Amino acid sequence: MKIVIIADTHMPKMAKKLPSRLVDEFKNTDLILHAGDWQTFEVYEKLREYAPVEGVAGNIDGEDLQSFFGKKKILKIGSYTIGLTHGDGKGKTTERRALDMFKDEQINLLIFGHSHIPLIKKVGNMTLFNPGSPTDKRRQKQFSFGVLSITKEIALEHVFFDDKA
Repeated sequence: MKIVIIADTHMPKMAKKLPSRLVDEFKNTDLILHAGDWQTFEVYEKLREYAPVEGVAGNIDGEDLQSFFGKKKILKIGSYTIGLTHGDGKGKTTERRALDMFKDEQINLLIFGHSHIPLIKKVGNMTLFNPGSPTDKRRQKQFSFGVLSITKEIALEHVFFDDKA
């Protein structure tokens, strides 16, 4: 199973359309995960044209997105349990807030966004993953998203690119 992971699309403020590099990756994906800050419901509708979509709301998302997605999701895919959140809030780091959101859960992979900083890190038996942003790189050198392949093992990687057109 191939899963594309994105966060912080901030559309249409930061981009009027999905980057072509990201759309290319959607052509053979089974599922899209979005870790919040969609900005509009139209982003969800556009993503659904490529594959089923699961997501959570971020801090800039309106009440419609907040009530539709919620702030936390746990997905069971094969023998793996995946936690999904945005990571926003007060105090602590984005990473710490994401970890605290799932402190009472047994998950293999924790996906979060908010910081726009790509991250892959092991914490005990769990992997933390932030895909960065495909449309708003902020202080990062490149735009980014993630690809998760699940077979008998989990393979997780960032895809970096220079042009969001």
